[in-house]
Amino acid sequence: MIDTNKTSVTEFILLGFSGFKNIKPLLFGVFLFIYIITFTGNIIIVTVVYVDLQLHRPMYFYLGNLSFLEILYTTNIIPRMLSNIIKENHIVSFLECIAQLYFFGSLGSTECFLLVVMAYDRYVAICRPLHYAALMSTRTSFLMALCSWCAGFIATFGAIILVSQLSFCGPNTIKHFFCDLHPVLELSCKNAHVIDTVAWTLASTILLGSCFLILASYVRIMITIKGIPSKGRQKAFSTCTAHLTVVVIFFGAMISMYVSPKAPNSVDFNRYSSLLYTVVTPFLNPFIYTLRNQEVKQAVIKSIKILCRC
Repeated sequence: MIDTNKTSVTEFILLGFSGFKNIKPLLFGVFLFIYIITFTGNIIIVTVVYVDLQLHRPMYFYLGNLSFLEILYTTNIIPRMLSNIIKENHIVSFLECIAQLYFFGSLGSTECFLLVVMAYDRYVAICRPLHYAALMSTRTSFLMALCSWCAGFIATFGAIILVSQLSFCGPNTIKHFFCDLHPVLELSCKNAHVIDTVAWTLASTILLGSCFLILASYVRIMITIKGIPSKGRQKAFSTCTAHLTVVVIFFGAMISMYVSPKAPNSVDFNRYSSLLYTVVTPFLNPFIYTLRNQEVKQAVIKSIKILCRC
């Protein structure tokens, strides 16, 4: 809780897409369509991974976790954004803003850790296939996923506590479509440089550290694949392409926003480029994994056929 004696601002106004009044119905329709497809696509993947016995393997267990995370991730952002598009009142309370910021950071951190675990799973499967059953047992896979979730939610807790102690005395307009960290810190009455530095250090450590571990896994995978005959090489690498595609899109967008130096007067650019990792990437993930992974694709098609017969 914040100290109300020091804080006169108890709610914020999300600017969102208020500059596009003439196309608000179009924006609402597009984002609603994206949210429905994202939600439905990820629910299908979670359900298929749970129901289909052939997908009861670590790789698909982690995929189910990632899809469930994407549901939470987009639900934390898009419904509020849709509400703000259709309503003139873009007000969000301080506690709602802090909650959204916390879940955004926690789920983003969890996704980083899950992608690292998925890269490690591919490394063990390709580089140490004889030890795969022992190293990636059901218990180990569950613990690694659980640790990813716990670490993601713990990692951002300290920074959120620091943000919640700031004083806000006006203006209270957040130049964004959700409560992102930097737009919120800009409204603080006090100098938030220390918190900004802590947040940047945390984001850099999580993003760059995760990137390094994933890169190290794939370097070892590439070295191993080079020694495999051409047919086996293609089959081995095909299991990694979907994961690599998601890694490039997700980390590319997040690092450019939260690690790279900020350009001056880049508020509008940051606001709209944020759509890439909050809306577009979760929307693409189900398609990436179903189109590039034959087993998931076949399981989805089989489930649809069963439903059609019913």
